[in-house]
Amino acid sequence: MSSARAFFAVLGRDVFVTGRELPSFLAQVLVQPVALLFIFGKVLGELGYVQPGYAQILLPGMVALNAFLVSLQNTSFPLVLDFSYSREIEDRLLAPLPISAVAVEKMLFGALRGLVAALLMVPIGFWMLGTVTWDLAGLPFAFLCMVLGSLCGGAVGLTVGAAVPPRRINIMFAVILAPLIFTGATQFPWMQLDDLRWFQVICAFNPLTYVSEGMRGALLPHVPHLPPWVCVLALVGSGLLFGALGIHFFLRRALD
Repeated sequence: MSSARAFFAVLGRDVFVTGRELPSFLAQVLVQPVALLFIFGKVLGELGYVQPGYAQILLPGMVALNAFLVSLQNTSFPLVLDFSYSREIEDRLLAPLPISAVAVEKMLFGALRGLVAALLMVPIGFWMLGTVTWDLAGLPFAFLCMVLGSLCGGAVGLTVGAAVPPRRINIMFAVILAPLIFTGATQFPWMQLDDLRWFQVICAFNPLTYVSEGMRGALLPHVPHLPPWVCVLALVGSGLLFGALGIHFFLRRALD
């Protein structure tokens, strides 16, 4: 019970700090996806460079992108700082809970921020695009995909933040961010890539693809999409794999 209280106390402290830094948090998590949504969904649509109805396809992908990417960044970047410049991780390791629980708390907090960022994108997208309609019966499964996507993004962020040396983290993100964004089926349905089979195979290795496909299938069932059970299985498997790797690398760094 003391370990559980310590865990939620550390988590509550992080949530409290986020509340005090709310404007900077909102700017961090909304500027990039809102810009992408505005250009691809609004500007190109008004100019006639994309087909009518493309905004319907795009918005679930942008929500999925925010859930996954914000979780990844908000787990990895603070972890890099904690292990290098600020050394704040030393204070957390002194808390009365197992070291692995400290890693889980960092991952869970990053996932919470990603989930909040994804939920914020929904009203912004409806307001910006105007013509989007969703199947409300799919909202529960869409929310499940957001939760699983946030947890999976946090697990990937834990792995990256604990495994990559601080001096190379900028290079790592420069290398992986663009491929993550553009191979995650956020701007297109994965099932319609049959004529680009090689690219479809690459996208299948990106966990973000299954967040996008799960949400798009739940909210737009008429659009070709992966079966829901495939999306859930892939996200749970990816989360467990990267979570285990992240905890392993975290323990190695913490014990060093």
